[in-house]
Amino acid sequence: MVLVIICLIGLLVATPFGLFLSGQLGVGDNIQTAVSHLAGEYNARVQEIQDDTPHDELDIAEDIPTAMMNNWRNVLSVYAVCVTTDELNATEVVTLTDEKLNILRETFWDMNQLDYHTTSRTVYSGEDDDEGTTIVTLHITATTKNAEEMAEEYGFDERQKGLLDELLSSEYDELFEALLGTNPALIPGDLDGVLIPGDVSEVRRQVIATGSQLLGRVHYFWGGKSLVLGWDSRWGTPKRVWAAGSPSTGTVRPFGLDCSGYVDWVFYNVSGGTYVIGHGGGASMQHSYCTTIPWSEAQPGDLAFYPGDSHVGIIVGYDEAGNVKIMHCASGSSNNVVLTGKIGFSVAARPRYYGGAS
Repeated sequence: MVLVIICLIGLLVATPFGLFLSGQLGVGDNIQTAVSHLAGEYNARVQEIQDDTPHDELDIAEDIPTAMMNNWRNVLSVYAVCVTTDELNATEVVTLTDEKLNILRETFWDMNQLDYHTTSRTVYSGEDDDEGTTIVTLHITATTKNAEEMAEEYGFDERQKGLLDELLSSEYDELFEALLGTNPALIPGDLDGVLIPGDVSEVRRQVIATGSQLLGRVHYFWGGKSLVLGWDSRWGTPKRVWAAGSPSTGTVRPFGLDCSGYVDWVFYNVSGGTYVIGHGGGASMQHSYCTTIPWSEAQPGDLAFYPGDSHVGIIVGYDEAGNVKIMHCASGSSNNVVLTGKIGFSVAARPRYYGGAS
């Protein structure tokens, strides 16, 4: 039986379906890493176009990043067929070498093309304005090609088209979802070294466990909110920052959460989708639904705020020296949900969500 299984795996590795074993052998990067890297290149190219093209207004379709992310199954299927059926240099797709990453990159850009151009118009402020003001608009467009279109463009033969059709059949939906990590299982993050008192209530423990599920997994995104139970499929997809008041406003970045959005998501998930601690507002609104308390009374699950409510996090516990540890979605170099010390946080507060519970 063992020999039969080994032979079956060997046969699978040599076909396009070896794609689903990517990363399972512990050799090289895996597909999820490559997808994240290339999506970042796409995002960087969109931003580069904006930075290098003088303009007053930006015209970019909001569905550009969504279309790109939704096209990954097509891209990977075409890539897998190309690599495993190459007449001169066929190889497996279980491992991802630099050479194969370049093939994947070429396929990705062939199937996700960005174009841009500018237009100008003159705006007059009134009847006495003879010259007017020239407004330059930068238009960014994207064209995504599906697997069928690429099969024709790449000149696939009937066998290759048959393999491609098989990969795109609904039979492999769950395998592609697992491969791409579009709906990853959420498990509590690593809180080793954090001391949580034994008398902390179960609801507070749920808040900590739920919040830790996003440690290191969700980017900071100004204005980012998510009232989704579990993983939000939009996280990680490039989106334009629409909320005003940030240096990142108007740029395209991987979608994620801001500090108050993270806290909202945690309590929304702990409550099974029945409670939004900030009632739709930001950190200041969240603070208004809390009672300010001395740091000496703070417990895991309480909130911590920067001066002026400019930032918010969730108190987790203490390190061995008795210093407070706080989870929060941080911008800057961290750009993620992180676990840090108390530095920057000046006020502790207890959410009304707990009622009389401790």
